[in-house]
Amino acid sequence: MKELSAVKLVVNRSRFYSHLYMISDTGEVEGILKEHRSIYKKANHHCYAFIFNDEESFKNDGEVGHPGQTILGILKREGLGSHCLMVSRIFGGRKLGVGGVTRSFKEAADGVIVEMRSHS
Repeated sequence: MKELSAVKLVVNRSRFYSHLYMISDTGEVEGILKEHRSIYKKANHHCYAFIFNDEESFKNDGEVGHPGQTILGILKREGLGSHCLMVSRIFGGRKLGVGGVTRSFKEAADGVIVEMRSHS
């Protein structure tokens, strides 16, 4: 696995840490998740999606609004195969609502893509 970019987004005191990785097999996704759980110990949710060859998957990790599915849509839109996009959220004490959560995860995921492209 190789990290391509990372960004932080703050929305109503909730912090969203978004990371984009190039992966060489689907087994690396579990390692990425383990690393995020270690780095972001206070995060309530680690939502992600990956595409590798013909396999694709996402995980909402109990978060409302299906952010994993939104992240998968971004990977597809950008044509990013062999990639995993992980967004870890640390709750800031204010509820965002289903729409707000979905928008925030989308913004964090879009931001990491923009960051990657700006350094290419």
